[in-house]
Amino acid sequence: SPAVFPLSCAVQSYSWGKLGLASEVAQLLASGDPMVQIQPDQPYAELWMGAHPRGDALIRDNRIPQKTLGQWIADNPACLGAKVKDTFQGHLPFLFKVLSVNTALSIQAHPNKELAVKLHAQFPEHYPDANHKPEMAIALTPFEGLCGFRPVEEIVSFLQTVPELRALIGEVAAEQLERSGSDDPRGVSAALRVCFTRLMKSEKKFFVDQLNMLVKRISQEAAEGKDTSGSNGDLLLRLHSQYPGDIGCFTIYFLNLVRLEPGEAMFLGANEPHAYLHGDCVECMACSDNTVRAGLTPKFIDVLTLCEMLNYTPAPSSSKIFPAVQSPLDPSVYLYDPPVPDFAIMRIEIPPSIKLYLVSAMDSASILLVIQGTAVGTSTAAASEMALRRGSVLFISANESISLQLSSPDGMLLFRACCPL
Repeated sequence: SPAVFPLSCAVQSYSWGKLGLASEVAQLLASGDPMVQIQPDQPYAELWMGAHPRGDALIRDNRIPQKTLGQWIADNPACLGAKVKDTFQGHLPFLFKVLSVNTALSIQAHPNKELAVKLHAQFPEHYPDANHKPEMAIALTPFEGLCGFRPVEEIVSFLQTVPELRALIGEVAAEQLERSGSDDPRGVSAALRVCFTRLMKSEKKFFVDQLNMLVKRISQEAAEGKDTSGSNGDLLLRLHSQYPGDIGCFTIYFLNLVRLEPGEAMFLGANEPHAYLHGDCVECMACSDNTVRAGLTPKFIDVLTLCEMLNYTPAPSSSKIFPAVQSPLDPSVYLYDPPVPDFAIMRIEIPPSIKLYLVSAMDSASILLVIQGTAVGTSTAAASEMALRRGSVLFISANESISLQLSSPDGMLLFRACCPL
């Protein structure tokens, strides 16, 4: 049967997603399948491209007897590539996504393998599998997120200009962080852990009162035309309007605000605190649902586990931007290769001058997403020609290539997720 075929992918309509055609997810759906009706008042939050049991992609090729990608891989495990098949027990090791974020996602971190095994054994209803979940996000539109702990001097500066924050953390912990020296990184991490844990475990009534005082004060200052950036005022008011009375609003004083331009990426390793705030991105992750949450969410929160597991290493926001490396073999390809075995992503920018392009074979199964441009794809492993346009998604078995005949005047932009063992 064909080893290269188009997919129809699952959509998740979480409440934080962008609505209707304002969402990149909805635009890709509508363009990839003209039969789809986009509902203007429904959130289109995530497009899942993969074989995850909660969103297994449908195969759009009636010559293939299996209905979903997961079923097809189970029956044809060699399609993964020999190394991938053996390393990941016959499963596709990654889930590829598009996210369209309108309001903030929860403050969260993902466990490493060891902690995942423990959490899954103890609380399977909250931690559904025993795998780690490293993630990488690449911006499609200007994208904002919180990621990792800020440099200590920035946190100390907020402790001195935001009295409501200092009240929640307490004088002893605040002074310990102020006194911790850069020559003692373990002392800094210990002080940071105490401060963040005190914040996250503060009494509900107390933190709601402090948050209301802070919001009132910043709103007044903003109304008087004062500069509120010393209290991170704009972001505080925005998060508070989305999640009023939520402890997560205070995390903006601890975590870096990272802004990505299209094509820039951030990698989120195990135990890295993060929260996406706004924008559209492609995302790739290890196939897992393990998320430890502690704020900006109506879902189950596990503050103790989160505060225990986090990586308390301060670093500037610029260090969170993950570089892409242009391929020495093909100048159209930029590779984002994170320090985990489960996945890598390629950004393929085909210039208008190229009319025939080869999506090269590799020794791993991969998933290809078209963001812009049109082409006709042919492959010895495909049953017939494939019309590719914005929103098209293809599964490509290991060791198969696709030849693209471009028909768009302005080139193409593609993303390809794979497992580069």
